[in-house]
Amino acid sequence: MALGQRNAALAAELPALRRHARALARDPSLAEDLVQDTMARAMERWHQRRPDGSLRAWLFTILHRTFLNHRRREINAPVSLTPDGTLPERLAQQGVTAETRLWLTQLDRAFGELPPEQRQVLMLVAVEGFSYAEAAEAMAIPVGTVMSRLSRARERVRAALEEPGSVIRQVT
Repeated sequence: MALGQRNAALAAELPALRRHARALARDPSLAEDLVQDTMARAMERWHQRRPDGSLRAWLFTILHRTFLNHRRREINAPVSLTPDGTLPERLAQQGVTAETRLWLTQLDRAFGELPPEQRQVLMLVAVEGFSYAEAAEAMAIPVGTVMSRLSRARERVRAALEEPGSVIRQVT
């Protein structure tokens, strides 16, 4: 693959990598650091990539391992989607109703309370559209582990949203 093609292929994956890094890190600046580290490692180790393998899965594997390395260093650091706990500005600008904002806040809280392993597999499968096999490859775990983590993550989010006092019953 020519240098220009390689750079274009890497650039095409940036939005998905950023989205996933933000979900993992729950901190926009750390997420950007993760993506930058991922891209730097991908370019440095391009020669190690299997030509017949999925570029996307390879990049997400690098991102996952980079995140784990950061997490090991800062194991007790607090996590939040936005520093002040508010909804992302993008949603606020879209004229979202008060009930939907409250529901999204509860969803974000439920998502944030998931263990990182469950949050990551939920992001890969439900948001990024990875197959179970692709998610397993990216996380370097068996497919059965992906399935069980995904099931537990979905159940925990569902239970959190169905708790008494949750607005999910009022919005739907």
